[in-house]
Amino acid sequence: MVQAWYTEKSGDDPQQPHRREPGSPVALEQLRGLGVLYWKLDADKYENDPELEKIRKERNYSWMDIITICKDKLPNYEEKIKMFYEEYLHLDDEIRYILDGSGYFNVRDKEDSYNQDFKF
Repeated sequence: MVQAWYTEKSGDDPQQPHRREPGSPVALEQLRGLGVLYWKLDADKYENDPELEKIRKERNYSWMDIITICKDKLPNYEEKIKMFYEEYLHLDDEIRYILDGSGYFNVRDKEDSYNQDFKF
Protein backbone atom coordinates (compact mmCIF):
# COMPACT_ATOMS: atom_id res chain seq x y z
CA MET A 1 0.00 0.00 0.00
CA VAL A 2 1.29 3.45 -0.89
CA GLN A 3 0.55 6.49 1.26
CA ALA A 4 1.79 10.02 0.66
CA TRP A 5 1.74 13.16 2.78
CA TYR A 6 3.42 16.51 3.29
CA THR A 7 5.99 16.48 6.05
CA GLU A 8 7.18 18.76 8.80
CA LYS A 9 10.85 19.64 8.90
CA SER A 10 12.30 18.03 11.98
CA GLY A 11 15.64 17.08 13.43
CA ASP A 12 14.00 14.16 15.21
CA ASP A 13 14.40 10.51 14.27
CA PRO A 14 14.30 10.40 10.44
CA GLN A 15 12.76 6.93 10.60
CA GLN A 16 9.49 8.48 11.83
CA PRO A 17 6.83 9.74 9.38
CA HIS A 18 6.86 13.47 10.42
CA ARG A 19 3.36 14.07 9.03
CA ARG A 20 2.11 17.64 9.17
CA GLU A 21 -0.66 18.22 11.68
CA PRO A 22 -3.44 18.27 10.81
CA GLY A 23 -2.78 15.55 8.25
CA SER A 24 -1.78 16.68 4.77
CA PRO A 25 -2.28 13.75 2.42
CA VAL A 26 -0.95 13.89 -1.12
CA ALA A 27 -3.11 12.30 -3.82
CA LEU A 28 -1.43 9.39 -5.55
CA GLU A 29 -2.29 11.05 -8.89
CA GLN A 30 -0.06 13.94 -7.80
CA LEU A 31 2.82 11.50 -7.33
CA ARG A 32 2.25 10.13 -10.82
CA GLY A 33 2.35 13.71 -12.11
CA LEU A 34 5.82 14.00 -10.57
CA GLY A 35 6.95 10.82 -12.29
CA VAL A 36 6.65 8.56 -9.24
CA LEU A 37 5.52 5.14 -10.41
CA TYR A 38 4.74 2.16 -8.24
CA TRP A 39 3.54 -1.40 -8.64
CA LYS A 40 2.30 -4.06 -6.22
CA LEU A 41 4.11 -7.30 -7.05
CA ASP A 42 4.36 -10.71 -5.41
CA ALA A 43 7.60 -10.50 -3.42
CA ASP A 44 7.61 -14.27 -2.94
CA LYS A 45 8.32 -14.82 -6.62
CA TYR A 46 10.54 -11.84 -7.44
CA GLU A 47 13.20 -14.09 -8.96
CA ASN A 48 10.85 -15.38 -11.68
CA ASP A 49 8.00 -12.86 -11.71
CA PRO A 50 6.74 -12.27 -15.27
CA GLU A 51 5.20 -8.93 -14.22
CA LEU A 52 8.54 -7.72 -12.85
CA GLU A 53 10.28 -8.93 -16.00
CA LYS A 54 7.76 -7.01 -18.11
CA ILE A 55 8.36 -3.80 -16.14
CA ARG A 56 12.14 -4.22 -16.40
CA LYS A 57 11.93 -4.79 -20.14
CA GLU A 58 9.50 -1.91 -20.83
CA ARG A 59 11.51 0.57 -18.75
CA ASN A 60 14.94 -0.77 -19.78
CA TYR A 61 15.99 -1.62 -16.22
CA SER A 62 18.93 -3.99 -16.48
CA TRP A 63 20.83 -3.74 -13.19
CA MET A 64 19.71 -4.95 -9.77
CA ASP A 65 21.05 -5.91 -6.40
CA ILE A 66 19.54 -7.02 -3.12
CA ILE A 67 20.28 -5.26 0.14
CA THR A 68 19.04 -6.24 3.59
CA ILE A 69 18.77 -3.19 5.80
CA CYS A 70 19.11 -4.39 9.37
CA LYS A 71 21.87 -4.09 11.96
CA ASP A 72 22.66 -7.80 11.87
CA LYS A 73 23.17 -8.03 8.11
CA LEU A 74 24.31 -4.66 6.74
CA PRO A 75 28.00 -3.89 7.35
CA ASN A 76 28.52 -0.38 8.75
CA TYR A 77 24.77 -0.14 9.38
CA GLU A 78 24.74 3.20 11.24
CA GLU A 79 26.96 4.87 8.64
CA LYS A 80 24.95 3.47 5.72
CA ILE A 81 21.53 4.47 6.98
CA LYS A 82 22.71 8.06 7.52
CA MET A 83 23.34 8.22 3.77
CA PHE A 84 19.66 7.46 3.14
CA TYR A 85 18.64 10.69 4.89
CA GLU A 86 20.79 12.98 2.78
CA GLU A 87 19.30 14.48 -0.35
CA TYR A 88 20.82 13.31 -3.59
CA LEU A 89 19.80 13.34 -7.23
CA HIS A 90 20.08 10.73 -9.94
CA LEU A 91 20.25 11.11 -13.69
CA ASP A 92 18.53 7.74 -13.97
CA ASP A 93 15.36 6.46 -12.32
CA GLU A 94 15.55 5.71 -8.60
CA ILE A 95 14.18 2.17 -8.38
CA ARG A 96 13.36 0.21 -5.24
CA TYR A 97 11.66 -3.17 -4.92
CA ILE A 98 10.83 -3.73 -1.27
CA LEU A 99 10.56 -7.44 -0.54
CA ASP A 100 9.83 -7.08 3.16
CA GLY A 101 9.13 -4.13 5.44
CA SER A 102 8.54 -0.58 4.26
CA GLY A 103 10.42 2.57 3.41
CA TYR A 104 9.99 6.35 3.38
CA PHE A 105 11.02 8.38 0.36
CA ASN A 106 11.05 12.16 -0.09
CA VAL A 107 10.41 13.84 -3.41
CA ARG A 108 10.31 17.45 -4.51
CA ASP A 109 7.04 18.73 -5.90
CA LYS A 110 6.74 20.93 -9.00
CA GLU A 111 7.30 24.02 -6.84
CA ASP A 112 10.63 22.45 -5.85
CA SER A 113 9.51 21.90 -2.26
CA TYR A 114 11.26 19.01 -0.57
CA ASN A 115 8.36 18.21 1.65
CA GLN A 116 6.59 15.06 0.59
CA ASP A 117 6.99 11.63 2.05
CA PHE A 118 5.49 8.53 0.66
CA LYS A 119 5.51 5.16 2.30
CA PHE A 120 5.61 1.78 0.62
